[in-house]
Amino acid sequence: MTAAYSDVVVVGGGINGTGIAQAVAAAGHSVLLLEKAGLAAGTSSKSSKLVHGGLRYLESYEFGLVRESLHERALLLRLAPELVRLQTFCVPLYAETRRAPWLLRTGLSLYYLLSGCDADARFQSVPRREWSSLDGLRSDGLRAVFRYTDARTDDAALTRAVMRSAQSLGAELCCPAELIAAELTGDGAEVHFRIGDMERTCRTRLLINAAGPWANIVLERVSPAQATVPVELVQGTHIEVPGAMGNDFYYVESPRDGRAVFVMPRDGRIVIGTTEKRYCRNPDHVVPLPGEEGYLLRVAAHYFPALEGLRRQDLLASWAGLRVLPGGEGHAFHRSRETVLHTDRRDKPQVLTVYGGKLTSYRATAEKVAERISGSLPRRTPVARTTELPLTPP
Repeated sequence: MTAAYSDVVVVGGGINGTGIAQAVAAAGHSVLLLEKAGLAAGTSSKSSKLVHGGLRYLESYEFGLVRESLHERALLLRLAPELVRLQTFCVPLYAETRRAPWLLRTGLSLYYLLSGCDADARFQSVPRREWSSLDGLRSDGLRAVFRYTDARTDDAALTRAVMRSAQSLGAELCCPAELIAAELTGDGAEVHFRIGDMERTCRTRLLINAAGPWANIVLERVSPAQATVPVELVQGTHIEVPGAMGNDFYYVESPRDGRAVFVMPRDGRIVIGTTEKRYCRNPDHVVPLPGEEGYLLRVAAHYFPALEGLRRQDLLASWAGLRVLPGGEGHAFHRSRETVLHTDRRDKPQVLTVYGGKLTSYRATAEKVAERISGSLPRRTPVARTTELPLTPP
């Protein structure tokens, strides 16, 4: 039975929404999460499935974001050992590569320092005598290969595990349930939502909009009208192709535009991604585009000659998700990945919207949200710390 009152109502069952539900419940508050399709049905099941510090964010001087992400990676390795595992990455550098070996070495050294000199963040140069063992990697023009460590996960399974943790603390999940409208009152909001053919209402002190690419669509259903943040939706596509590789993931550079692309063995297949393409339609309709699939095939074939014969008809699967980035000029690849927390008012907000966010740092984002909204909520006794809550698969 869905509660008629909840301290907080969260809209969106992706990694941010479930993380916020966990943090709010851990702080001792009642929370109801509404998800219209299924947990991790959107971007949170269509990522590169990596828990990483964001090595390339160093190029845009986002040192704080990288430090935070590396801290969260270390925490997830401890809290979710069955869901988050260490993974080695190889970065090959060629004569035509835009990043020189000295620059990558400097970046990896900084990565190690920002991790707090964590042993899991160490890196090494792969000796030339071992290049022939790198899964058929193209060797002509190869100048150097570096190997470092990040982590991998099942993004959808991690999202579900976080929701189960939130529920164990008293959070309520209503899925599928679609928000119809939210009316702000003097001391909170009345949230109207649909479950099948039935309409329900829940009174709340605060509405949290964690709908990801649908965030501004959700705000359009709030009255009085809410200001929105200009954002850009960026489509990222992955493809899955037949093939066998060893244990290393490869972090390569597109020869056409310098974008970072991962080539990753998974379950006897090879996953390649991702792209970055502006998206202007309804988020419900995002699908991989033929041009994106062809682009990824060409990048992989450039570095692995064994993949040169693959065509789009050989794809085993492909999927596309949407990232939310701050609006602005220039290529999305160079845009900030910082998460924006937007409220309807400075003091004691009634609506908070999360724009952006990374899979790796979802917990840190959720804690920031919980702190930001604390003044809007009644005092409760915390029941747990998210830094100590284990996350396990079903």
